[in-house]
Amino acid sequence: MSSSGQPRIAVLLGGPSAERDVSLVSGRLCADALREDGSEVFEIDAGPDLVSDLQRIKPDVVFNALHGRWGEDGCVQGLLEWLRIPYTHSGVLASALAMDKLRTKAAYRRAGLPVVPDRRVTKAEAMDAHPMDPPYVIKPYNEGSSVGIYIVDEGANGPAVIDEKMPDMLMAEQFVPGRELTVSVLDAGGPARAMCVTDIISNTGWYDYEAKYGDGGSRHVLPADLPDEITVLCRDYALRAHQVLGCRGVSRTDLRWDESRGADGLFLLETNTQPGMTPTSLSPEQAAHEGITFAQLCRMLIEDASCDR
Repeated sequence: MSSSGQPRIAVLLGGPSAERDVSLVSGRLCADALREDGSEVFEIDAGPDLVSDLQRIKPDVVFNALHGRWGEDGCVQGLLEWLRIPYTHSGVLASALAMDKLRTKAAYRRAGLPVVPDRRVTKAEAMDAHPMDPPYVIKPYNEGSSVGIYIVDEGANGPAVIDEKMPDMLMAEQFVPGRELTVSVLDAGGPARAMCVTDIISNTGWYDYEAKYGDGGSRHVLPADLPDEITVLCRDYALRAHQVLGCRGVSRTDLRWDESRGADGLFLLETNTQPGMTPTSLSPEQAAHEGITFAQLCRMLIEDASCDR
């Protein structure tokens, strides 16, 4: 404990993933918020020296502000379990499961949650021929923040031309026209509860990396102007997804809604176990709508931290 009686907190940020820059912003903002109430906070850029950094600092708790692979897929969670340092957000299994979009959707299906058809494909297969009837989406099955998404429209002349930097194993998923919706679930400081629904209106037509983090890339409407039935379903589906995957702390589930099909047109896409904490991020916005300040949200996650998650 620090001299103020508050826990010594290590905020993990940065890291080696494609979302390093986003994690740096998230982590620094969370660190600043946790310092507001007198906590002793250390910012650790997670790299090869992470174990020695943690052993040197000897934190009472770790705030995990990493995004993407290594920090969000169960790897760093397993390390923290080994070191027996309490940490925020989801545990090893939930993190690994949620990062694998194909296995996430398999878990959704078993729970009776609505998803669209998908299949695993190699990059070569996806470029050689349509893996399913257009329109469909090609994306990595184990990355976050909409990294590397290709939409193949109905009537396309041929399959996607995929950047060579994309991984060899990808996911093809039927495209759902309509609205991009998202719901965060807060599972700290009381029973897990779904927050409000956000309607995401992006300039690109898809909530990709630029729409998420670029200046003016998207507009967030919350609470979303939806029929009551769809609002209830979105919140119910997000809470069930959080519970099915075994998430903790805070998660965010993304959905697509084809208005022309009513309730039958609502589908789950994925669940994010480490939602962004940047000025344009959705979960802090939803928490604020619920009357929870950014600092309070960070503190709630710290107070919920544990091992064996």
